[in-house]
Amino acid sequence: MNTTVDLLAELRGIIATHARSDLGTSIDGLLLSKVETVEPDYSLTEPLLVVMAQGGKRLLLGDQVYEYRAGQCLVVTADLPVTGHFLDASPQIPALGIGLVLRPAVIARLLLEAPAGRWSRSTAELPAMATGDADPDLLDAVTRMLRLLDHPADAAVLAPLVEQEILWRLLTGPHGGIVRQIGLADSSLSYLSRAIRWIRDNYAEPMRVEDLARLAGMSTSAFHRHFRAVTAMSPLQFQKRIRLQEARSLLVSRAGDIAGVGHLVGYDSPSQFNREYRRLFGAPPGQDAVRLRTTITPSATPHLP
Repeated sequence: MNTTVDLLAELRGIIATHARSDLGTSIDGLLLSKVETVEPDYSLTEPLLVVMAQGGKRLLLGDQVYEYRAGQCLVVTADLPVTGHFLDASPQIPALGIGLVLRPAVIARLLLEAPAGRWSRSTAELPAMATGDADPDLLDAVTRMLRLLDHPADAAVLAPLVEQEILWRLLTGPHGGIVRQIGLADSSLSYLSRAIRWIRDNYAEPMRVEDLARLAGMSTSAFHRHFRAVTAMSPLQFQKRIRLQEARSLLVSRAGDIAGVGHLVGYDSPSQFNREYRRLFGAPPGQDAVRLRTTITPSATPHLP
């Protein structure tokens, strides 16, 4: 097997060759990112494995800070609103990363195929995000997945097999506990995901925590506790973050309609919208919209978290 240094060097070369502005590749669920700026970006994640091949990134989720650099990985197991800052990225030395969408059906199948008693049934409240070193076996499997980009005829058959190997390395590694939650239909994360999806799809609507708790099949107090443990935010903070990030996207095309954008994302009070927008993004909506429309920002280009 190649060394970690060799694998990272190969990954950097493949990413530099195949990265597109939309992150996509010819292999379903495989994403590549090449970023040359260190400005902050605000995004809504999805369940994802990210391996950094060059540079690094610092993520803010609620009041929790996560950082990962070349040779390390990020695991995300739910849709989460995050703020990201790329580290040591420039046009000369861009940040380079690989993403693999974590699909519940594939993970569930691997859990079922494992020998009886292979997995513990922990009831611990696990966060929906974690970082750590990517071990050589994981890096090797990720590298073989990227090599398939140059062999599309092989990719149709081999990519699903390599995807399973990558997921197996995750399931049996230090982050296996949180990854297993994705594939378990009766896990706390699966129940919470119903509420998270409702907030994501209905962020502009009035929200009652009691209704969300009922959707997740939990008491209100248990729902609050599990939700904060997973997302590092209360349900209200989670909804507010999604509202403001959606507002920022809308302002790119509707810079002159600040009050209208605020209303579209669920704010009845323009002053409250202005106040909370400025608190998150560091500038009032109108000023921020002008900057977004006249400069190249991370908001204009999709990024891996």
